[in-house]
Amino acid sequence: MSMGSHLQELRKKHQALSQKVEQAQRSPGIDELHIVELKKQKLRIKEEIERLSQV
Repeated sequence: MSMGSHLQELRKKHQALSQKVEQAQRSPGIDELHIVELKKQKLRIKEEIERLSQV
């Protein structure tokens, strides 16, 4: 997998997590810990994207 396609996949995952977080925040009864975990995953992916973009 080339660096460009890997970054593209990471960006897709980041966007998908963004949508999951937004949906979870609008849903009543969703566990706040679940939302926090989604946000942590999203942040890890964002940091990975930034790290790979600097290479």
